[in-house]
Amino acid sequence: MTIHREGYRYIIIASLVWAVLLWISHTLLQTLPILYVIIHLVCFLLWFWVLWFFRIPSRQFLYDETKLIAPADGKVVVIEETTETEYFKDKRLQVSIFMSPLNVHVNRNPISGIVKYMKYHPGKYLVAWHPKSSTENERTTVVIGNEKIEILMRQIAGALARRICYYVKEGDTAKQNDEFGFIRFGSRVDIYLPIGTKVNVKIGEKVQNGMSVIAELS
Repeated sequence: MTIHREGYRYIIIASLVWAVLLWISHTLLQTLPILYVIIHLVCFLLWFWVLWFFRIPSRQFLYDETKLIAPADGKVVVIEETTETEYFKDKRLQVSIFMSPLNVHVNRNPISGIVKYMKYHPGKYLVAWHPKSSTENERTTVVIGNEKIEILMRQIAGALARRICYYVKEGDTAKQNDEFGFIRFGSRVDIYLPIGTKVNVKIGEKVQNGMSVIAELS
């Protein structure tokens, strides 16, 4: 396991806050050792959670250009036909993965191809499962295409997330399972597929980026 580069600053901040609070509590609470221990424990748990949030676990990625691999860890919360209005402007099959604050938050390319479209949208911070979060929240839209398929992915910030990180631009070559982004502190990734795509997951199923097969590509 390693730590994602997006986490370094937060880990340093959490460490400094822990050190300051321990120094203050040690100075002021010498006569209340139980309260000192409680503060110490709470600080450790918060520090460990920050460390855990930015983890990158060791995995054996699945590489198969006939399959669309999960771009994010989390739970499948939406599988439905919908109208995609930003890029395709037609009916698409939407698959949404909700990432809780305990999930790995690295986002990876589900297929290889060329980045055909990339746009960042500032916005609100509605809870990630809110019906309007995909159109009103802070979000990015990334389209990757190859000779077989063209897909759209949307990173959506949630109520806790205040920063979406993205590492691709239009014209870039995308390799399956390479990082294309990161969302801090919980959110959602939507995938828009052609109607008729064979989906291999169901509502409520937990998936892992780089490993779980979301759909078969004809």
